[in-house]
Amino acid sequence: MPALVNAIVMLGMLVVVPAGLRLTGRQELDRIRRLWPLFAVPGAVALWLPRSTAATALACCYALGAVLLALHAPRRAVRGGRDLGPAAFALITALVTPAVAAIALVAERSGHELFGFGLDILALTVPHFHFAGFAAALIAGLVCGVSDGPAGRFAALSVPLGTLLVLVGYFLDDWAELAGALVSTAGMWTVGLLTWRMGRADGRDRTTRLLLLASAGVLVATMLLALSWALGEATGLPHPTLTWMAATHGLGNALGFALCSLLAWRRIRTEEPDSTGGSTA
Repeated sequence: MPALVNAIVMLGMLVVVPAGLRLTGRQELDRIRRLWPLFAVPGAVALWLPRSTAATALACCYALGAVLLALHAPRRAVRGGRDLGPAAFALITALVTPAVAAIALVAERSGHELFGFGLDILALTVPHFHFAGFAAALIAGLVCGVSDGPAGRFAALSVPLGTLLVLVGYFLDDWAELAGALVSTAGMWTVGLLTWRMGRADGRDRTTRLLLLASAGVLVATMLLALSWALGEATGLPHPTLTWMAATHGLGNALGFALCSLLAWRRIRTEEPDSTGGSTA
């Protein structure tokens, strides 16, 4: 894997997932969050080793943690029952997506293609499902939890749905993947709009305001890049290369959107607890 992709994945493993789990406010996730470094550190080390048995074994350690996290999803769904709303749906999606990333990581580190996908695609699937999967769905759920009206519900439903459609598109064709990109972009731009409104709200401290506005602004550019790539793949029109996408779309989503959003929400939760309206579900 290129060093840039490795660094982005490490950010997802070591920072984004545990920080996101803390923001859910769900006590049942506290134990896996505390244990997460035991899984994430070996996974991070695996990124920098040559493809080998050792790298595969370390990747399997991360996969174990990701699977344990995903097992909380059906419990969350059962507990939600008929009251399973858009925010809870987004949270369930966030809990599952690291496992998809981890499976791709194990296959890539072992040097084996998976479901016909080459090693380069598997390598990029790992950061995709940490950020476009976990972080995006989690933040969409958080935004939905504090935004009354259809926009928040649309964001919390369309972001996970777009992630699912992109995954299905991997197995079908580029047009299905383009449909997923369109749904994801609509959802993420709605998240960006609602985040922008939060940043512009009265009473917000300067640092939190800047973090919220930065994360919202970055989404405009990064999702345009995602659309241009998906459209190019489907139609054959000129579009950015995967290397360029990793350096722009990937890095922008990781630092500009996910990290800024999580830092802003952490400040909101610790300094302005009454403004959040509770947990994501």
